[in-house]
Amino acid sequence: MKFTLAAGLMALLGLATAAQAHVTLETTQAAAGSYYKAVLRVGHGCDGADTTRLRVRIPDGVLAAKPQPKAGWTLDLTQGKYEQPQTLHGAPVESGVREISWSGGLPDAYYDEFVFRAYLSDALKPGQTVYFPVVQECGQSVSRWIDTSGDPDAKGPAPGVKIVAPAHEGEGGGHGHHH
Repeated sequence: MKFTLAAGLMALLGLATAAQAHVTLETTQAAAGSYYKAVLRVGHGCDGADTTRLRVRIPDGVLAAKPQPKAGWTLDLTQGKYEQPQTLHGAPVESGVREISWSGGLPDAYYDEFVFRAYLSDALKPGQTVYFPVVQECGQSVSRWIDTSGDPDAKGPAPGVKIVAPAHEGEGGGHGHHH
């Protein structure tokens, strides 16, 4: 009982700071069948320790991921097979980047952004949320932002992007145009 009360209080107190306290994505909505620029925002280290490595897992349906290099950071890409073959520009793709890792140093007092670009498969459904689990390493300590439940009270929510319907250009139905 004590735990739920504490969790409730934490949620109340944490609302104002929650956005800064997690690793989040700058753009939280994107259309299926389009390129997405993911900007992971890191506002702090792990409990006061400096960040030394950031790893992001690329989920199924997210293709051709390319990280933006960061001065002073070492990039590592982990390739792997997709669970199901995917299609990119009409061609089947069976494998690709599954994990991106940046190694370097980000003092706890500083804020930084880690950027990669990827193609959101048109097989992704509007309304679904695609999660990018992130593991933030700070020397010996680790913060895991890997909860994909969508629960706002989750301890380490994974950054996610909500898939929206692709915008169809030049269709004369007046559908979805807001004036």
